[in-house]
Amino acid sequence: MDEGFLHNCLFFTANRLSRAITKMAEEEFAPTGLTPMYGYLIRLVNGTPGITQKELSVKLSITPSTLTRFIDKLEGKHLVERKGQGKTVLVYPTDKGIALEDTIRQASKNLHTRYEAILGTEAAKQLSANIVYSSEQLEKD
Repeated sequence: MDEGFLHNCLFFTANRLSRAITKMAEEEFAPTGLTPMYGYLIRLVNGTPGITQKELSVKLSITPSTLTRFIDKLEGKHLVERKGQGKTVLVYPTDKGIALEDTIRQASKNLHTRYEAILGTEAAKQLSANIVYSSEQLEKD
């Protein structure tokens, strides 16, 4: 059977890329004790104390219900805290979350350095730009 169709299938190739970069990211973020997504969520909260859950779900491209689960987990670890302001829920960093900032930034930098070393700086930038553009186009549908 000819498996060539797999290499021309965006679904298959995107998932293959996702598995490869996720494995790499999880290895680099291991020292933080967090998954990469939790690390990026904390960076956003640390960078914008009082950010709304809605803003976070948009920035991270995840559903509000998924974000709620993530924040529940991070609140349980005392890394963020929620405060209600009317119907709006604001998310703030805790001292413990702020203390992780440097470790999270280093993990992110290590990940970036690692995949750039494999792909090349320009190819990595172009791939990211193409993925952002393609995602935005597909999300319009």
